[in-house]
Amino acid sequence: MYCVCKQHVELAIDKFVDDYEDAPDMVDLDRTQFADWDPPRKCDLCEQRAEILLV
Repeated sequence: MYCVCKQHVELAIDKFVDDYEDAPDMVDLDRTQFADWDPPRKCDLCEQRAEILLV
């Protein structure tokens, strides 16, 4: 699972495929709320705001 900014989506997809050998599902964190989980505020790859969840 990766939480990334829009700038790093392609890199995170590549990492996800390398790790799991499958394509991820993408979730827009601006449009989705989770009952039992708060997504990280920062991108996993930089200091920008996380906007996309790859699972």
